[in-house]
Amino acid sequence: MTSPLLMIEDDGRLAQMVVDYLGQSGFDVTHAPDGEQGLQHLQLVLPELVILDLMMPGMDGLEVCRRIRALPGDVARVPIIMLTAKGDPMDRIIGLEMGADDYLPKPFEPRELLARIRAVLRRRGEPSQVNTTRSTPVLRFGSLDIDRDARTVQVSGVACELTSYQFDLLVALAERAGRVLTRDQIMEAVRGRELEAFDRSIDVHIGRIRNAIEVDSKDPKRILTVRGVGYVFAKQQD
Repeated sequence: MTSPLLMIEDDGRLAQMVVDYLGQSGFDVTHAPDGEQGLQHLQLVLPELVILDLMMPGMDGLEVCRRIRALPGDVARVPIIMLTAKGDPMDRIIGLEMGADDYLPKPFEPRELLARIRAVLRRRGEPSQVNTTRSTPVLRFGSLDIDRDARTVQVSGVACELTSYQFDLLVALAERAGRVLTRDQIMEAVRGRELEAFDRSIDVHIGRIRNAIEVDSKDPKRILTVRGVGYVFAKQQD
């Protein structure tokens, strides 16, 4: 059974190459040549993942990403891999801030795109590999509830909106509460690969998570920064 994906990309030749390559690996990729058509298709047939080009005429990838995350229901949580030109660090940061789960700089090898897709879908579809003997899927820290099976987060009963990657990042931190983790350790725990040199995407995601779960994201009490080292998830919380 093939897995449906959506690629929003104005470069027809690149899109056809990706459609053909991923098709050989069991993915049914629909190509939308611009943001408007991509959003229309997304709401008709919910794909398992969206491959989204950043630089497109008219509605660019950032605006498409913003609109997807603003949609009602499950469609707003569809994983997004953003394709960024030349790997510009600012493109990566802005894309992640807008809600992308991962990014891949152009030009890229189709095999790497396939690996990224599988990694994102695996994170979304499988329970965490840490503490597999847990008696309950829910992690509770004060008013914060993290349901690993339902993949939901609530603070005082109010749902928090996180991307698939941000949810996995939060779980990785919470399951290691009280332990100081470097950015490399966090990336390895969530993505299964070492942190790229000068990559600060973890910092961007942490900022997004804090916005969702902290009373004051500028004075965080749940996810604390350990200067020169990384982050620690507080065991004791209100």
